[in-house]
Amino acid sequence: MTRAALALLRDLGAAGIDHPGGTLLAHLRRVEQRLAAWGARPALRLAGLCHAFYGTDGFPTALLPLSRRAELAAVIGTEAEALAYLYGSCDRKATYPALQDTDAPFHDRFTGRAVVPGPGPRRDFAELTAANELDLAAVDPSFRDRWGAGLLALFTRFRPLLSPPAWESCRSVLGGGAAAGSAQ
Repeated sequence: MTRAALALLRDLGAAGIDHPGGTLLAHLRRVEQRLAAWGARPALRLAGLCHAFYGTDGFPTALLPLSRRAELAAVIGTEAEALAYLYGSCDRKATYPALQDTDAPFHDRFTGRAVVPGPGPRRDFAELTAANELDLAAVDPSFRDRWGAGLLALFTRFRPLLSPPAWESCRSVLGGGAAAGSAQ
């Protein structure tokens, strides 16, 4: 599935779209590799590779319109596509403040609706968010300088949702050190 996803990304021009650290394709591959290094299951890794297909709240360039979700699902599977949609659909300002709370709503920027995802999708979203933002912070020192403290605070709140390797990467990349380990 990864080969087919990479072929689709190339066909849709991801290798020619500028993105911090090179191209969108390079970023997506690094996110997938980071998730793999953390031991993520295949569906989450594929969602990481394809998380920008519909654009995101922070990167509006879409490779496919929402009306073509079935095409991506046919390539990466329905679970991975649903996670890629969840990531792309997130209204960050409305969702991030309470994502760690089990009953907090997740706001869909495409539909305007709010849903309460179960624990699995909530963890997957947090893990994918960390992988995405940590890639940007790792490849772009100015991004890390500008947003690092806020991201560390965000991921400290998300910590119950993050795997131990993801949390350690947050501390390492964002410079949280021992103080971040004790913050709750």
